[in-house]
Amino acid sequence: MKAKDTSNLPERNPYKMDKTAFSVTTLFEKSGDKEYWRSKTPQERLEALELMRQINYGYDPTTARLQRVLEIVELPSD
Repeated sequence: MKAKDTSNLPERNPYKMDKTAFSVTTLFEKSGDKEYWRSKTPQERLEALELMRQINYGYDPTTARLQRVLEIVELPSD
């Protein structure tokens, strides 16, 4: 069997949401959320939290820098 050529395809986004992997429920239905997050390490929880923060507030690595401040000060003449 010949492998499919994927060299011309765009790189897949690892953070893209798989819309087939979630479901909508009511607040009164039991879920396995607590057990799921308890099974994760603290590092994995923080990484997930950071990802959700970036999704919620936006993230652009080109603008994620400190603001440059320029101040001109005139020295007193003696």
